[in-house]
Amino acid sequence: MSTLVIVESPTKARTIRNYLPKDYQVEASMGHVRDLPQSASEIPTTVKGEKWAQLGVNVDADFEPLYVVPKDKKKVVTQLKEALKDASELILATDEDREGESISWHLYQLLKPKVPTKRMVFHEITQDAIKKALHNCRNIDEQLVRAQETRRILDRLVGYTLSPLLWKKIAWGLSAGRVQSVAVRLLVNREQERRAFKQATYWDLKATLTPPQAESKKDQAFAAQLVTLAGTRLATGSDFDPKTGKITTGRNVVLLNQEQAQALKERLSGKSWTVTDIEERPITRKPSAPFTTSTLQQEANRKLRLSARDTMRIAQSLYEQGYITYMRTDSVHLSEQAIAAARSCVEQLYGKQYLSPKPRQYTTKSKGAQEAHEAIRPAGSTFRTPQETGLSGRELQLYDLIWKRTVACQMADSRQTQITVQLQVEDAGFRSSGKRIDFPGYLRAYVEGTDDPEAALEDQEIILPNLKVGDHPNCVDLEALGHETQPPARYTEATLVKTLESEGIGRPSTYASIIGTILDKGYAQLVNNALIPTFTAFAVTDLLEKYFPDVVDPSFTSKMEQTLDDIATGEAKWLPYLREFYLGDQGLETLVKQKQDQIDANKARTVELENLDAKIRIGKFGPYIEVENGNDIVTASIPKDLTPADLDPQKVETLLRQKTSGPDEVGRHPETGESIYILIGPYGPYVQLGDKSDENPKPKQASLPKGVKPEDVTLEMAVGLLSLPRTLGKHPETGATIQANLGRFGPYVVHNAKEGKDYRSLKAGDDVLSISLERALELLSEPKKGRSTTSKSKAALRELGAHPEDGEPVNIYDGPYGPYIKHGKTNAKIPEGVSVEDVTLDIAVESLANKASSGKSTRKTSKSTTKSTKSTTRSNTKSKAKSSATAAKKDS
Repeated sequence: MSTLVIVESPTKARTIRNYLPKDYQVEASMGHVRDLPQSASEIPTTVKGEKWAQLGVNVDADFEPLYVVPKDKKKVVTQLKEALKDASELILATDEDREGESISWHLYQLLKPKVPTKRMVFHEITQDAIKKALHNCRNIDEQLVRAQETRRILDRLVGYTLSPLLWKKIAWGLSAGRVQSVAVRLLVNREQERRAFKQATYWDLKATLTPPQAESKKDQAFAAQLVTLAGTRLATGSDFDPKTGKITTGRNVVLLNQEQAQALKERLSGKSWTVTDIEERPITRKPSAPFTTSTLQQEANRKLRLSARDTMRIAQSLYEQGYITYMRTDSVHLSEQAIAAARSCVEQLYGKQYLSPKPRQYTTKSKGAQEAHEAIRPAGSTFRTPQETGLSGRELQLYDLIWKRTVACQMADSRQTQITVQLQVEDAGFRSSGKRIDFPGYLRAYVEGTDDPEAALEDQEIILPNLKVGDHPNCVDLEALGHETQPPARYTEATLVKTLESEGIGRPSTYASIIGTILDKGYAQLVNNALIPTFTAFAVTDLLEKYFPDVVDPSFTSKMEQTLDDIATGEAKWLPYLREFYLGDQGLETLVKQKQDQIDANKARTVELENLDAKIRIGKFGPYIEVENGNDIVTASIPKDLTPADLDPQKVETLLRQKTSGPDEVGRHPETGESIYILIGPYGPYVQLGDKSDENPKPKQASLPKGVKPEDVTLEMAVGLLSLPRTLGKHPETGATIQANLGRFGPYVVHNAKEGKDYRSLKAGDDVLSISLERALELLSEPKKGRSTTSKSKAALRELGAHPEDGEPVNIYDGPYGPYIKHGKTNAKIPEGVSVEDVTLDIAVESLANKASSGKSTRKTSKSTTKSTKSTTRSNTKSKAKSSATAAKKDS
């Protein structure tokens, strides 16, 4: 007889197996084996007629959850039951957080073991940690399980009660979530601030100086900025009111315009400069605490441009392979073992002088820090350097980040000297700032990223020449500089995570899935690392703010989070809380029943923006503008790249003009004589050859290159764009044609070889309309780089083999929302709890079959919905229950 150990994933099973005795059998549950039903097909026949069945929670019977084994987990459960038959002991070794505790509890409830059962927890997968955990097993923590269950029920109640309301009133497939909706509101509020922002302009002077008798003007030149004029401080961007674009009331500052700045420059030219004061101020900078889930997500987004979802996926893989400690933690605490390992690294790699005088221990400030007892760090009693791990790609990058941050936290402070030199020329006061790094300390190993590009300069040494009070430096250049105030920056994933955590909204372990849902549901677009809310996000936020303000109130959500934490510690009772939240006089169910008839769907689909007369509506195919034109209504689609903050009356007029007056004509094609028009569509501006008609239903069109404005399009350019793709000639070696064209990712050249097409993007300075064959050959001769290393369309992450039914290949690819399985035209998610490396052909085929069967049921449902209004509502609710459940689950 053996001991059966159950963990979540095959990767974790393989790693932990190395540290257990031979008579221990390790199996994987593939994540959760039981959950609330995620589609109508999963609801048992015995309760299908109950009014609460769709919700998955019997609110009239003390909120009893309806747990089911999903179709793709039935085989796993059967295999675990078989393995248990030959075991004399069961050890549940799932992760140590609430989610892991819940998985162990569900396994226990399903397997009903008749042998002794223990709960084993560990913070890292190393030999010492596993050995210690085996000797310190405990029982399942029922209180922790109840806290997770309450959170899951609460998220289901919010998601399944509000989401159908959004389907009816705004658009099909939308979702609401306990944390998700608050996060969307943050994005919308920031975009509204950008719309309300009034830009202002201010000017100042910048001087380039050299010290008296400088030997090398180039080496000793230093810069100084105008800061005062006639004793009054010069206005900077922070002095302006963003809502008016004027100087904030009560600020006594001098505001220069361009003419005044130029006049001042002329007046000061050739005048004598004097150093009036020099101040040297020592400063000390301490290293940041080691990573928590939240700070790791923020830093990986800033430094590696990883999404929160990708960061957690890669960290999960590193943990399961034994490289780092558990990655879901709110704690910054380090064990004595970890501190010793970090200090050993510092001493070996940098020397004793770089060690902090005594070991640093960090304290977790958050009351809700319950997920784990230690920060994220390299695993083990000695830390492998990144080069020693054998890792590559993103795994190496993330491990390197974690290793550096952990080692740096035990290093000495950075000692610096801040130098400020005040200079006077006539009545103008200038300031020059420098910084001398006296001892780099922890900066030798790690420099923390920042959301403020200006702040990055703080880590650079700025050396000023040796000056003393009374010196008369030489002015070698003086220029007038204009500045414009900037609107509030949009949230990035890093700044959104930081805000959610500081406000106490949600838990860091859920942020990755929340941001993923916001993007998946079309509430935001990710453009240049910025999260830009869509018009749909505006409509949803407006409805929730008007009728269910608590749902999107950060303080209310934060208090809710605290109550859930109190339930975990036993300080609050779960059942009275759920009753009050859902069934109370002001409970969610009560409010939805009261207010759903008050909500006018036409108004709910309308977005009203300040200083805009046109109506913006959310339609079946996206947002559009609607205006009255006499007795008619004129509509125009809003291009996907036109953001709410950038939509102004002028752009509205441009979009509508092509509908009312017809599109602008660039000219006539020199060969065909047909008119060439410039139009703006859902995907941006484009040129069109000829008119649409019954004889010519699809006239030739071509998008404008990125950065080209419609008003800048010439007839020559339009003709060139419509002639794409351009054949440049034949490849001298293969004889295959080479063409230039515009694609989704910009202009490119392609070599149409027999073995496949070979693409290269054009570089700055190359013009798709004039690039020569010689230049194209030069580009094609260069090795591929950039996106090709992480190709989402060409290179498979793994090739699993041929599908047993048709022999077609089954591969795993990296997509915008993570890895997925592909067979022909069918894409399927990788099962929960399974890593890319653990997917077998059998697992892939089963996932593809489940995807295909769920797709068929959805299509059948949609056909039946045409029969009657009542059946439409019922069947749609059932067929779309899965999307709402997924959203609710991701918020848990």
